[in-house]
Amino acid sequence: MKAKLYTIKDVHADDDKIKKASNIIQNGGLVIFPTETVYGLGADAFNPVASEKIYSAKGRPSDNPLILHISDLDMLNKIVKNVPEKANKLINQFWPGPLTIIFEKKDIVSDKITGGLNTVAVRMPSNPIALSFIRNANTPIAAPSANISGKPSITRWEDAVEEMGNRVDAILLSEPSEIGLESTIIDLTQDVPMILRVGKISKTEIEKAIGFTEIDKTIFGEKDIPKAPGMKYKHYSPNAEVFIASKENFVEKVKQKYKASPSCNTVIFTMNQNKSYFKDEKVYLLGETTLQAAKFFFHFLRKADKEGYDTIIMEDISFDEIGEAVMNRARKSAGNKYL
Repeated sequence: MKAKLYTIKDVHADDDKIKKASNIIQNGGLVIFPTETVYGLGADAFNPVASEKIYSAKGRPSDNPLILHISDLDMLNKIVKNVPEKANKLINQFWPGPLTIIFEKKDIVSDKITGGLNTVAVRMPSNPIALSFIRNANTPIAAPSANISGKPSITRWEDAVEEMGNRVDAILLSEPSEIGLESTIIDLTQDVPMILRVGKISKTEIEKAIGFTEIDKTIFGEKDIPKAPGMKYKHYSPNAEVFIASKENFVEKVKQKYKASPSCNTVIFTMNQNKSYFKDEKVYLLGETTLQAAKFFFHFLRKADKEGYDTIIMEDISFDEIGEAVMNRARKSAGNKYL
């Protein structure tokens, strides 16, 4: 299989290409498409055979639930039993956008999509190409991130073509993902709302909308049974070995690592303001803000592999809630190895 490639520069001018990709979905195929978070690997959520192809294409464990992507609230009502008041508040404030909400599912949603759970994760992306694609397909689209399971998520079409081009039917080629981190996931099927995955939409923002909200302790590495995609299995791992350098004495720790392993081919991920401290070391600059760092993190993991680095040292940038979301992924990449 070799994917058809459709370059989308304008959602209206390239409507015919989007419709061709939507037709592939309707006929049971797999399509990679851009969203504001990361690129997604989509199939018709109402076609169990098509949805199973996702697991095969990614090498994804079958008990890892898929997020359903919708283009309007009519689609939501087809797949969930009810929409609680708190969900309506979050929908009004954050949809379309990078927030996934977990609801009780209707029987029309296959257990194979939900990993056997009686709940379903749903989001409405804000990327106009994604919305047009879903709308034209006229069905909710089940879509995890468009990468081989366990590898870093994909934020650029070039990586999608390289890694998945022989595993899917079509790829929509567009701009790099605006955010660069997967969506925040919140479970509203229990008494106290629970954040199962951190993302751009923070706990602080959610609590302003619906009040007290907890965070699943597995996000911070505490032992429990994870309830969300990306929380249960090895994730975000490049070929290079990743280490986290804590904020305390960051520069000194990195330089000690370099001295201890002079033959090691190492690159540093750090914020722009640290540039002047590293004259001889190889550095990827994450940006001026943690929001910029989020956009580049997955791209840099993949870039480090392509450029042949053996080791990555990532600065701990948990200065704020966006930084903490980035570090959640970085810690998984590193297997919680700190310098």
